[in-house]
Amino acid sequence: MAELRHKRVGEGVDTVAPDGSEVRYLLRGERGEMNHFTLPPGATSGAVAHRAVEEIWYFLSGAGEMWRSDGASEETLAVGPGVCVDIATGVGFQFRNTGPEPLTLLIATMPPWQGAEEAFAVEGKWPAGGGAG
Repeated sequence: MAELRHKRVGEGVDTVAPDGSEVRYLLRGERGEMNHFTLPPGATSGAVAHRAVEEIWYFLSGAGEMWRSDGASEETLAVGPGVCVDIATGVGFQFRNTGPEPLTLLIATMPPWQGAEEAFAVEGKWPAGGGAG
């Protein structure tokens, strides 16, 4: 029988993602995981792409912009509560917080994250940095 698990998002930061966003671990299974991410006001993530994972992002609060590029086409879109986007393997992406509140989101990663080597830097749309961190 499968173990029945649950977890509440903690206040502390568990780690910092390769793009610079704050990560709070939620649950991890054999085929995927879900985590809670925060980008502080004024912050811009580093631009990265993934070697083997794909992700689905669901924005919970705040306001920002997200850039994605597959090499042939690119887009920049406004993100905030209720916006859901996908990040396919190999797609470059970057996001930034354009509002006064933290930009928060849930990210489902398939398969589960294997470590910092999973992400590699790409040329992004904006300079990375800023924020209150």
